[in-house]
Amino acid sequence: MNTVAVVIEEPERLGLRSVELAAPTDHDVVVGVEWTGISTGTERLLYSGRMPPFPGMGYPLVPGYEAVGRIESAGALSGRTVGERVFVAGARCFGETRGLFGGAARRLVVPGSRALPLAPHISDDGVLLALTATAYHAAWGSGGATPDLIVGHGALGRLLARLAVQLGGKPVTVWETSPVRAAGAVGYTVIDPSEDRRRDYRAICDVSGAPQLLDELVSRLAPGGEVVLAGFYTEPLRFDYTAAFLRELRLRVAAEWKPNDLETVLAMVNDGTLDLGGIISHRSDAADAAGAYVTAFTDPGCVKMVLDWRACA
Repeated sequence: MNTVAVVIEEPERLGLRSVELAAPTDHDVVVGVEWTGISTGTERLLYSGRMPPFPGMGYPLVPGYEAVGRIESAGALSGRTVGERVFVAGARCFGETRGLFGGAARRLVVPGSRALPLAPHISDDGVLLALTATAYHAAWGSGGATPDLIVGHGALGRLLARLAVQLGGKPVTVWETSPVRAAGAVGYTVIDPSEDRRRDYRAICDVSGAPQLLDELVSRLAPGGEVVLAGFYTEPLRFDYTAAFLRELRLRVAAEWKPNDLETVLAMVNDGTLDLGGIISHRSDAADAAGAYVTAFTDPGCVKMVLDWRACA
């Protein structure tokens, strides 16, 4: 069995082609993918060739870890039902083509336990679940405090801010320097950092990935405050020790989400506690994947790009 998938053949060369699918077992399901998201963090690094050494890294590869689709067939031991709409955080089912993280394809073969059922009201917004779990892990899932300052108003920053409003019950400020990205706040305030005079934040979460910001963030902390690094940084990070010493800085790095983070946010989204609407800014047919990836990586107005696979054979 074959399927059509996005394949990064080598850095900066990407397109659709047919790839082999592994034969499903009794524990597996075959998911007919409807939508996949494009990550401007992980997938940008894969596309550009700047991804640090990572287990399974190499080309050609199928990227993507944000897939929503319906179960087309279900093994007797899979625990799933044909017709269910599910979220899949990637797959490794492509024969000799690497799956890193293997979600950007028309069909996927995955264990039934990795196909997470979505409520009927969830459609393409469901691709945001992995990013939502990442946002949740940055604070609550890794034992941190609710952030009162978030740096960056991309998709991850928006999800983190919505969670902070929902779970924190206190005002949340988001810094954003790009006017085109400043819109879209839901229950929180977005300002340019040059307009912010506060220097008493207790918990700052940086999702910008900008390595030069650390000294500025330290200067905005209250004594004993914490900076959480939740972006992806490709350059070494440095900070002025004296300023950090005077504030008794706590510095934490938030790693990728864990299964319990995904389960928590899935429950919130399925029961309507957390709304994912309005974050997807761009949609494209999967047939135009090459152009969609370029737009996702270069257009500052593109908060989140989603590929629509429903017209693909």
